[in-house]
Amino acid sequence: MESSETVKKLSEEFQKLPGIGRKTAERLVFALLKSKNGMATTLAKALLDLVEKVKLCTVCGGITETEPCAICSSDKRDKTLVCVVEQPLDIAVLERTGKYQGAYHVLGGTLSPLDGVGPESLRIEQLIKRVKEGKILEVIVATNPTMDGEATALYLSRVLRPLGCRISRIARGVPVGSDLEYVDEITLTKSLEGRREM
Repeated sequence: MESSETVKKLSEEFQKLPGIGRKTAERLVFALLKSKNGMATTLAKALLDLVEKVKLCTVCGGITETEPCAICSSDKRDKTLVCVVEQPLDIAVLERTGKYQGAYHVLGGTLSPLDGVGPESLRIEQLIKRVKEGKILEVIVATNPTMDGEATALYLSRVLRPLGCRISRIARGVPVGSDLEYVDEITLTKSLEGRREM
């Protein structure tokens, strides 16, 4: 890798991506070099398009190339139902289920006072404004079950409850296909607390 500064630089840039170590970065660089079909050029164009065309929807905060995004502008979505997520990627995960047909709201992270992330650092004020418009009947809080995610969910519940909409939290529990002996105590406790009638 030391023979070319360009190769070394690209490898270093790949390593800045999550989950890409030195060896994987080197493999990616050499795959691009070996490619006979212009993969490097296509990749470069796709990266430029990403930077130039993709933005965050001003309504939900999701990733889009149009304003508002396809979900926010769809007449087929239930706009009285809003699912609050931490990051735009979470929308894609929920959309893959094909079961949720409401709207979304991306916070842009979670509350983390130790890291200096307070309510003003997130898109909480925009959510409050959307709820105050009176068209949202239920807010589903779908933050991750981490300490910061739970703290954010509690905070949202506290600030949204006086506005008169229903506030719910996504269920947590034992994953399908797993054995109880491999489930941690916190997950099992949440499963028991969130049980429902059969």
